[in-house]
Amino acid sequence: MTDDEALPSRGGRDVTEISPLLRLETDAHQLTQHAPLLQLSVDGFIDAGHVRGQLAEHILGTLEHRVIASFDVDQLVDYRSRRPLMTFDSDHWAGIDEPSLVLYRVLDADGQPFLFLHGVEPDYRWEGFVEAVHQVCLAFGVRRVVSAHGIPMAVPHTRPVGMTRFANQTELIGDNQVLFGKVQVPGSVEALLQLRLGEAGLETMGLAVHVPHYLADSTFGDAAVTALQALAEMTRLRVPDEALVAAAGLNRAEITEQVQASPEVGEAVAELEKRYDHFLEGQRKRSLLAAQVADLPSADEIGAEFEEFLRSAADGAEPGSDAGPAGEDSGPKS
Repeated sequence: MTDDEALPSRGGRDVTEISPLLRLETDAHQLTQHAPLLQLSVDGFIDAGHVRGQLAEHILGTLEHRVIASFDVDQLVDYRSRRPLMTFDSDHWAGIDEPSLVLYRVLDADGQPFLFLHGVEPDYRWEGFVEAVHQVCLAFGVRRVVSAHGIPMAVPHTRPVGMTRFANQTELIGDNQVLFGKVQVPGSVEALLQLRLGEAGLETMGLAVHVPHYLADSTFGDAAVTALQALAEMTRLRVPDEALVAAAGLNRAEITEQVQASPEVGEAVAELEKRYDHFLEGQRKRSLLAAQVADLPSADEIGAEFEEFLRSAADGAEPGSDAGPAGEDSGPKS
């Protein structure tokens, strides 16, 4: 192993001393340092359609990965606000489903490394946690941070899944249809990470997938597939999606069966379809009008044309022609 492959010291301080909130694995120093991307998957305030959870399960179930560090949830989690499940077996306590917040090093299908942070959202010390993640990014050479989750929207499941993209630099998301203006929403650690890491100079970007509001508390596979494919475009990582696509197909069939079994739900979905199609038609007409307006000459062009018309009229020539007075050719004669 070369010096470039080992985790570096930062200002004379070993990387294992990044933060008292973080515990690195004993052999973490043997890992390759370079991992230019960090994907966030921290359970937060909202995740309609279980998009974040589906992505995490798929990534960790499909790609080669290993734990390189874990956060000390005993300092971060309020156990009384969300009590962990414990198992009582006959006459004794047999186990506890402990919360976790783990940093993985993952290899995509082409062997490209990236970091994946997955687990429970801290209840305490948000700024301290964010700073610890920032130090991890510095240690591993992370330059871009991405995330994805679901938000409930009044849309039908029978139409293409939409999304809201966001980034700390507008050019990172290119042509983006803005649906929301300036709003205030309850905060989350993922959102705070996006904000603070962007302020620290990293590229931060992500997407909120639009999930039908009537499926907000259920699994919506099509939203997870859409998120995975959009993340692939953002990150240039290759994550096989066949298993997720197959699971989404089964999920779609189950949703269709449930909708058909309830006339009331079917009517509600039909109304959403009508409103959705009406919205798209309005967007199409606005786009067409914008294109037509773009084809109109500018004020300067109109002014130049008018001046040319006046000059031509004064000379007695047809506007826009090259003929001289009385229609004679003003060019050289042979």
